[in-house]
Amino acid sequence: MATTSLKQLNRYCDVLLRTNEIHDYEGAVNGLQVENSGRVEQIAAAVDASTATVRKAVAEGASLLLVHHGLFWSKRHPWVGKNFELMRLLLENDLAVYSSHLPLDVHPRFGNNAQLAGALGLRNLKPFFRMKEQFLGLQSVTSVPREELARRLSHLTNEEVKLLPGGPKVCRRIGVVTGGAGAEVKIAASEGVDTFVTGEGPHWTYALAEELGVNVLYGGHYATETFGVKALAAHLSKKFRVPWVFIDHPTGL
Repeated sequence: MATTSLKQLNRYCDVLLRTNEIHDYEGAVNGLQVENSGRVEQIAAAVDASTATVRKAVAEGASLLLVHHGLFWSKRHPWVGKNFELMRLLLENDLAVYSSHLPLDVHPRFGNNAQLAGALGLRNLKPFFRMKEQFLGLQSVTSVPREELARRLSHLTNEEVKLLPGGPKVCRRIGVVTGGAGAEVKIAASEGVDTFVTGEGPHWTYALAEELGVNVLYGGHYATETFGVKALAAHLSKKFRVPWVFIDHPTGL
């Protein structure tokens, strides 16, 4: 069975994803979150690190769980009860955890935004959606009916898309930011897009989209963020010659 060094794989990911350069939300803790004994024989990719996805990764025989949403968004201590159960699962099964949030979102090749925008058929992508001293999303000048764009998104995510039809029937400038960027419709509109594709947003954004004159497409937070970990895991599998598997644990959100 092929194996590779966890240290080598970790170092490669940090450089590839510019882990130490990308500004992120407090608690994201990008990079290696949990070590194992030092070897990787199989990679399991998942959107979220949780007891459920850890159990599925263990069942698949993985030695590295690669995720977009890591373990430490809020305080995990003390390590008792469910926290202890999770840590014991990781340690007893020699399972490492590597997490990449915004560094994976913004990567120009393997990122969630690049992967989703490309799959939607958007081309000539340019930086979009400036937050935290950087551009988090991508935009494209094109021409596609909004109903067709919604159909494409639904096909890719296998989810029912929520369309807020506040803008034109033909989308000519489309911005993409996967995940939970719906509350920031104003930023999208201020940068000139007439259509904003993201994962989820609050109720009040319907009226706001109408007032701002933009279409908003909600494809699901989970569903729009499966693309990055899949692309990254496939790349790592090829480079380090270890197998990978996707752990699907949808939230419906």
